[in-house]
Amino acid sequence: MDVSQRYREAWEGYWSATSDTPGEAIWDSDPSLTSVPHTELLLPHADTSLPVLDLGCGNGTQTRYLATRFARAIGVDLSHAAIAHARRADTEGVAEFAQLDLVDEEAVAALYGRIGDANVYMRAVIHQSEPEARAAVAAAVAALVGERGRAFVVEPTPAAKEVLQRVAQGPDGPPEKLRRVLAHGLKPASATEEEVRRLLQEAGLATLAGGATALAQTEFLPDGTRVELPARWFVLGPAERRNGDRR
Repeated sequence: MDVSQRYREAWEGYWSATSDTPGEAIWDSDPSLTSVPHTELLLPHADTSLPVLDLGCGNGTQTRYLATRFARAIGVDLSHAAIAHARRADTEGVAEFAQLDLVDEEAVAALYGRIGDANVYMRAVIHQSEPEARAAVAAAVAALVGERGRAFVVEPTPAAKEVLQRVAQGPDGPPEKLRRVLAHGLKPASATEEEVRRLLQEAGLATLAGGATALAQTEFLPDGTRVELPARWFVLGPAERRNGDRR
């Protein structure tokens, strides 16, 4: 399957209208607030000699940090415009970037065929995917992990939507960064915790660790408080059948 044309155009439109300025995307927070603590949760379970794939990498901010912790870092995104941003920002060439539709099973299989088992970093992708595509996104994580890889997946909870609604209802309406997300028809925080858990399990992934967290945004409340979205994180590996075979 493929994502819908509407969804594809929404992301192309968003990233095409976004400048190269760091932090212009509301989720483009500094790695010290995101991939740094996330990597510390993943590393006890992961083989860093394997590549790491940043799924939904956007402009590659987190991918470039991941390249300092793993042997090879590859960022992929549905949007060609996002990948162009990522390549321009990676002035030292520490990472690799490629366009990829995660629900395209053949394209995912081709990527796995090129790099083999990999670690996966995926931040807030399931929640904004179209409902009919979410199972395929989870399946892509399982396919790319293979036998030896591990995945770090973090997804906003429905409480994040309430936070964004409060931000949008400020005296001047939604702040600019959130306004642009909404203007392009992107719908944040629309997957439940139960759905995320079920999708990961049904994809053949076992939870090795997990917990509650908050995803730091680059937008601030009028009092200067950083906007943070309630979220849940998972470290995942391939599930095993009772006879020892992968699910």
